[in-house]
Amino acid sequence: YFPIAWGNEFTPILQMNDPGEDPLTGSLLIAKHGSGHFVYTGLSFFRELPAGVSGAYRLFTNLLSL
Repeated sequence: YFPIAWGNEFTPILQMNDPGEDPLTGSLLIAKHGSGHFVYTGLSFFRELPAGVSGAYRLFTNLLSL
């Protein structure tokens, strides 16, 4: 679910990889849109939040505060 290409208006924020694999840069993309932001993420918040993953809560809260 991570894009490999995106428009110039998007800024890649995170880069992730499993050991021995090449990094994936499109896991979190943000673009300014009007007076707010458009956020795309391929991260599985629908799994991580119900499981109580603290890092997911911190990241999600930061995204909401944009």
